[in-house]
Amino acid sequence: MAASASPAAAATAPGPRRWRGLLSLAILVVIWQVAALLADSAVLPPPAEVAASAWQHMVEGDLPYNVAVTLARVLAAFAAAMLLGTAIGIALGRSRLLDELFDGWVVIALNMPALVTIVLCYVWFGLNEWAAVIAVAVNKAPLVVAITREGARALDRPLMEMAQLFDVPRGRVLRRIVLPQLAPSLMAAARSGLALTWKIVLVVELLGRPDGVGFQIRSFFNFFDIAGILAYTLVFIAVILAIEAFILQPLDRAAGRWRSP
Repeated sequence: MAASASPAAAATAPGPRRWRGLLSLAILVVIWQVAALLADSAVLPPPAEVAASAWQHMVEGDLPYNVAVTLARVLAAFAAAMLLGTAIGIALGRSRLLDELFDGWVVIALNMPALVTIVLCYVWFGLNEWAAVIAVAVNKAPLVVAITREGARALDRPLMEMAQLFDVPRGRVLRRIVLPQLAPSLMAAARSGLALTWKIVLVVELLGRPDGVGFQIRSFFNFFDIAGILAYTLVFIAVILAIEAFILQPLDRAAGRWRSP
């Protein structure tokens, strides 16, 4: 007869974790409702009012369009930053000379205010889509570089030297040796970078785009529509959480299986 699951295993099963997450969200909504009742002010609308605002904007058609526009910008900038940052991070992590030469550049890029980069990109490239995506990618790429560089430094050097000794093709080395070892660093960069990317995209849209979630939030701010601001924000957070749950987490688990012997 199969042994029963231990209490610790049962506590960490997907079902209980999901229910605990839902309970946590329910507690947050209750706290929000109580705070709104106590404040009794337009600056803190209750959850029902925010939900009604979200439904109204969804029915009118502007919310799905603006969320889709923002999501497209997020994905474009995210992909560009991941590709560029990963390539640079691997190069710096594998070459001490390059790392010493450009470490200062990475530190400067990490500490460059996002607002400055956005304004400069709009000034240099104009108020267009390319400038918006470049501004976001430039802001996110240094984080990917820093995380990937640390992963590349930890690569198994004897294994790399053995592959070089036996003249293993570069493509196979990348697929079979480098990427499996870099998987944790790449997933850390992706999961932390996604949250950073969409926040910067909202600033980019607020400053210089005629559509998107950031543009709508600026419009709501002009009319002091707090319910509209919260409605758009919560809907887009829900979209990002869905991407995290249904794309990034499965990829993370797949990467773990790939690395296992």
